[in-house]
Amino acid sequence: MTAKVYELNGTNLTLDDLANIANAKVGDVELKIESNAWSRMHASRKVVLDIVKKGKPVYGINTGFGALASKQIAEEDLEQLQYNLIRSHCTGVGRPFSREITRAIMLSRANCLIQGFSGVTPETIALLFDFINYGIHPVIPEKGSVGASGDLAPLSHVALALIGEGTVEFKGKVMPSKDAIAAIGKTPAVLGAKDGLALINGTSVMLALGALAVKKAHNLMKQADINAALTLDAVRGTAAAYDIRISQLKPQPGQLAVSQNLLSLLKGSGIVNSHPDDGKVQDPYSLRCIPQVHGACRQTLRHAEEVLTIELNSVTDNPLVFIETGDVISGGNFHGEALALCMDYLAMGLSEICNIAERRVEKMMNPSFSDLPAFLTKNSGLNSGLMIAHVTIAALASENKYLCHPASVDSIPTSTDKEDHVSMGVTSGRKLHEVIANLEHGLAIELLCNSQGLDFLRPLKTSPALEKVHALIRRDVATIENDRVFHTDIQALADLIISEEMVKTVESTIGKLA
Repeated sequence: MTAKVYELNGTNLTLDDLANIANAKVGDVELKIESNAWSRMHASRKVVLDIVKKGKPVYGINTGFGALASKQIAEEDLEQLQYNLIRSHCTGVGRPFSREITRAIMLSRANCLIQGFSGVTPETIALLFDFINYGIHPVIPEKGSVGASGDLAPLSHVALALIGEGTVEFKGKVMPSKDAIAAIGKTPAVLGAKDGLALINGTSVMLALGALAVKKAHNLMKQADINAALTLDAVRGTAAAYDIRISQLKPQPGQLAVSQNLLSLLKGSGIVNSHPDDGKVQDPYSLRCIPQVHGACRQTLRHAEEVLTIELNSVTDNPLVFIETGDVISGGNFHGEALALCMDYLAMGLSEICNIAERRVEKMMNPSFSDLPAFLTKNSGLNSGLMIAHVTIAALASENKYLCHPASVDSIPTSTDKEDHVSMGVTSGRKLHEVIANLEHGLAIELLCNSQGLDFLRPLKTSPALEKVHALIRRDVATIENDRVFHTDIQALADLIISEEMVKTVESTIGKLA
């Protein structure tokens, strides 16, 4: 298969591109740098080298860092200064980031630096592109960034790998980075003035976390609507509340989208049409208010996507080099406040999706509401059925609530109070991914329940689109006849959700979901 080529200039990368490259296998994609980006990098590098020759103190080029900015460094020590910076800033702790996130981190940093406002040595960025193309993945501990002054500690572990002193995963093995670099026929980066600082002073880690979360959230928002429609039919609820005229009187964009999705998903359902006069005038909020709740959650995704798209093609280095004038100006684009806030907000939206899903699961457990067997098992008493599956989704929903305490409202001063307000954006991003993992399993539990509920209603059938979803579920998880180990079923359904196969199957039947 021919590799898909991405020719980047620092301003043409999309969130989908980033996710696709992050998830790609070696050989599936090839990254290149546009010629105009090469030119700008060389021009900005010349500005830095000219400053070095003149000897005028400029922060980040020939001075110390942070609270040590007032200390000018001799020209003969500038290279050592950069190596000292990288080594001293490698203070990350905790488990390493996943391969997917690591690739996204490298890509987001590279995309920033090729714009030509950083003065970095172009050959160093070329090696960073080689790492992505050849599948050399630095071992980056998750913890150690406060989300301002750049993601210094985690990005330093990337830089350490580039200079041949770090540890990487390459071809399924963890090894010294110098060995992996040699294996692809390259040599380690040689750092000069400003190079080390440019590699680590930016929002690339929190951006990578947010961008990959947005990709997953798009799938989960659609999946949640599919789940909800299946559950509505499993408990023989009414679709009257999804009448588009209701949402047109409260035209929140997310609410309108969810109402339309639900109506499309349920179109042609034999179950909906089987109980027109059953006395269920109004369902509980967890069914009746799905457009209002799922729709509001979609708004958190819309906001996060807007913020992250801007950040993806932004310059987040400090100081910045302006080649037209030769100015080098210190600023604060490394501060991750916008990212931290939007990721905390998105986490709340995804948490609420899990929260309302748990309420729908409870409705299926309860025979007084659902008219289904208690805990969805034929011989209750001897069988416990899905009693504890409900407990598990309750645990996940509750865990998400404490994970939604916003990291962005915290700040802790560092560097002798020079860096006195920080965003905690990486913490926001790490929590967001934990909420996503909980939601994936929570929605899997709802599918385990509503597919069983539909089986009890046979020979009635749901809509053509949802029947295809039910068939996918039954392909991987059998109807429950007696108690068994449900952990395996839950994981199989979580994997099915993560694969996006259900959403794609639905969309191939009824068209794109909103």
